[in-house]
Amino acid sequence: MDSRSYTIGVLGGMGTYATIHIFRQYAEVFPAEKEWERPRIIIDNRCTMPSRVRAALYGENRQQLIREMSDSVRNLVKSGCDRILLACNTAHLFLPDIMGQIPEAEGKIVNIIEVCADGLREDGISEVFLLASEGTIDSGIYQEACSARGIRCRTPRKEEYAYLRDCIEAVKRDRYSDAVRAAFAKLVLRGSTCVLGCTELPILYERYRNLCSDVRVYDPTYMALARIRKEFSAGR
Repeated sequence: MDSRSYTIGVLGGMGTYATIHIFRQYAEVFPAEKEWERPRIIIDNRCTMPSRVRAALYGENRQQLIREMSDSVRNLVKSGCDRILLACNTAHLFLPDIMGQIPEAEGKIVNIIEVCADGLREDGISEVFLLASEGTIDSGIYQEACSARGIRCRTPRKEEYAYLRDCIEAVKRDRYSDAVRAAFAKLVLRGSTCVLGCTELPILYERYRNLCSDVRVYDPTYMALARIRKEFSAGR
């Protein structure tokens, strides 16, 4: 793979602040003296798509969502992207549908959930506490990936989902409060190792890091970018 033409694609807009954060992470993961030392990145901030969580939980606008996600992935493939990130954990529930429509994307989409589970196993983690959208939690996608690697994945109680929604929505709206800070800290501190399985949550973690410094935190999107960095560096 030629590193001079290596291109990363991001299907973003789910939500926009999370996509901005991923772009910042990209700049950190690929440090450079000169801009051209980084790989090209193409971001489709497709914020007009239906809710991934509501599509997962209730089937609401599911086919429209799959069509729009597939359209964006197809465009990223046509644009020459070597690797593609879905900037939403819940969106990975629809990967089989997307791959069914775009077989040429095979091997290009980096599954951040699988990358995270691999990293947990490599670090010898035996148990994690998952924070994510209720759609991601109820789907069992993280639990299955972790279980396949001998890792126990604990999750919040259903009555705590409202706190998770408040935390996620605070980032989407860029509106923070003492109640959100307290809810996030309480959730993160539920385990000694925590997976931030929603792309909004790493933003909260950076904001309130001092409240949960004793917890080992994993950010799946950052881990996926780090894996891409290794591939890019190997090709230089």
